[in-house]
Amino acid sequence: MMAIFTGLARSKVTCLFSSIEQSSYCLQGLPLYLSRFFGSTTNLFNTLALQSRYFATNLNVNNVSLYLQRARLIDSIRLSLRSNSPESLLPLLNDRALDSFVVTNALRSAPSPDSALSLIETLKTVRHFSHTQNTLYALAKILAKSHQTARLESLIDAINSGKFRDVARVSFMDHMRWYAAAGDLDAARCVWDEWRTLQKRPCTESYNIIMGLCAQMRKDIEASKVFCKMIDEGALPNSRTYTVMIEHLVKAGKLNSAMEIFRIMPSMRMKRTLRQYSFLVEAFSGTDQFDNVKALLKDMHVDGILPGRAMRWSLQRMQENGFGEETMELVKEMLPDERIKVIKTSTDDSDNDEDDDGDEGIDCASSGSDLDEIRLKPWFDPAALASALRCWRSEEVSALEDAKFVWTTRLVCKMIRSFSSAETAWHFFCWVACQPGFSHDVYTVSRMIAKLARHGHVDLVDQLISKIKREGIRLSFSTIRLIIDFYGLSSNGDAALKAFRAVKTLCGPVSESSLLLLYSSLLRSLAKCKMDTDALDILDEMILCGIIPDMQTFSGLMHHFARQGDIKMVQRLFGMVRQSGMEPDAFMFKVLIRAYCNCERAALALRVFEDMRSCSLMPDASTKQLLVKSLWKEGKLREAAAVEERSEDINDVLPLASPGHLFTVSSSDLTRVYKIYSSSFLNSG
Repeated sequence: MMAIFTGLARSKVTCLFSSIEQSSYCLQGLPLYLSRFFGSTTNLFNTLALQSRYFATNLNVNNVSLYLQRARLIDSIRLSLRSNSPESLLPLLNDRALDSFVVTNALRSAPSPDSALSLIETLKTVRHFSHTQNTLYALAKILAKSHQTARLESLIDAINSGKFRDVARVSFMDHMRWYAAAGDLDAARCVWDEWRTLQKRPCTESYNIIMGLCAQMRKDIEASKVFCKMIDEGALPNSRTYTVMIEHLVKAGKLNSAMEIFRIMPSMRMKRTLRQYSFLVEAFSGTDQFDNVKALLKDMHVDGILPGRAMRWSLQRMQENGFGEETMELVKEMLPDERIKVIKTSTDDSDNDEDDDGDEGIDCASSGSDLDEIRLKPWFDPAALASALRCWRSEEVSALEDAKFVWTTRLVCKMIRSFSSAETAWHFFCWVACQPGFSHDVYTVSRMIAKLARHGHVDLVDQLISKIKREGIRLSFSTIRLIIDFYGLSSNGDAALKAFRAVKTLCGPVSESSLLLLYSSLLRSLAKCKMDTDALDILDEMILCGIIPDMQTFSGLMHHFARQGDIKMVQRLFGMVRQSGMEPDAFMFKVLIRAYCNCERAALALRVFEDMRSCSLMPDASTKQLLVKSLWKEGKLREAAAVEERSEDINDVLPLASPGHLFTVSSSDLTRVYKIYSSSFLNSG
């Protein structure tokens, strides 16, 4: 299962990029804001003096060295906050490397809210420090998590009143997130209601926050109603929506419902996450349903997800119950790397190999009264290190090598994900392959291939694919789908076709349901690349193979050809839907109505409207208005009035309004999920 990509580690990999744009890196040395938290305004002269001192000291420090300097200071502050000697903190805060970046991350990794607040109080005595938006927002989150709502409100008022220079007003979303962290549903709802009066439909995450709070407070029916509202108002659920839903169902003991929704997610083209897997694996392990755990582990491999250490307990339980063969390799992956040492001082730059879904501030500190007895993993921020390396200059690479980080699969995956430039990510990928003790595996290779495909580097993807074929590595089905999807975004339709043709070689046998998703991704990419002839050929091939496109695939193709003005192809596709025995959903009817109206065929659009009405479905407001306008334009005033009247007549009896989305989710899938979710609590009495 864990095939190791040893070839890259044994041979020197040549980087193919001859030049990279060189840009100067702006040191985040001096805070730009002059106000302290509830303190007096800093003297401008002192601030400018600090600027001169800082830049004079760090003029020749390269970006990686600056990162390491900050990391050591953060570690020292973390150790001091865990000790019983608060007097050790002040000298650290007077260190010339102290800036808003250091303070923000020290706050986030504080062992308790009280220790974080003590850091804030001590900072008031540091004349050269002033808060920035990052430090204030870190403080706000700490106040929220410690349920200090009054102080949180005071901080928000101070920010919004302009007390802190150059710090923007708190957004509705941040306001809601803090109230969610405080577990204050009423306050979050008040902010949400205010937001909704100003903006007709807030973003999906706002619904997720309210739904999660309702679930947390065991207001089960209200949580399902928020999901219903999300769909009715046209906000499409995302992966976090289903994470909230699955966690809610698991904690309520509705494991079968949680698993049923989890199984539907791939058909909605929705990414399943490590957090979702962790909830389900832990729940099924706790009830000794190890067959379900085994199935979940298999799905994780198909999805290309690296197991989190939170699963270790569940897998050890499986081993104890006779499932040693299925879990041995996974347990080995989750055991601490013997090369990684905990630290007693702040000078160790080892790898902080935390899980992606870990909470901020959680570390491996043990209790102890003396500073030298405290042992915790070094602080590490892959995003900050990737930013320091973004130009990949020789002095920064040299500093990276001197740091002697312990490179693990999880850490390398995080680094690749954090690079904004695919070219720099590739340089790092090739460099780390030659570092002592590290070998690329299927997870790091998959992450790199996806990054390259997203940015359209077809040649490099082909080279990696050729390499893994020789090494005998099998990519996950999800990785191939990502490659095909990303080639659509980068307008590389031919490359998407090539990747699709190689799927059996790269992945091995693919199930019919997975093949349906691959075909759909390919059709979407070809449509994006305007390769219409190829798309139609693939559609015919798909049907000849006995794989019938699903509703969202047909809807996406209809929408594409409608935009091209090819009304005959739209009609042909709609006929294929009916011939396949599927009932068109509201979104497909909407696509057809708009296609007819845009082609000045209002009479045909009216006929589609009648079909919708017979199915107890109605188009959304904008589509209905387009139909009425088209009928008026063609002189069909009576018909236009009838459409208005009929829309009002049946509004009260409409079923759940589930809008579709191109090539991804269908109304029927969303309705099915809603019914599972809501009925799980309605039937519980």
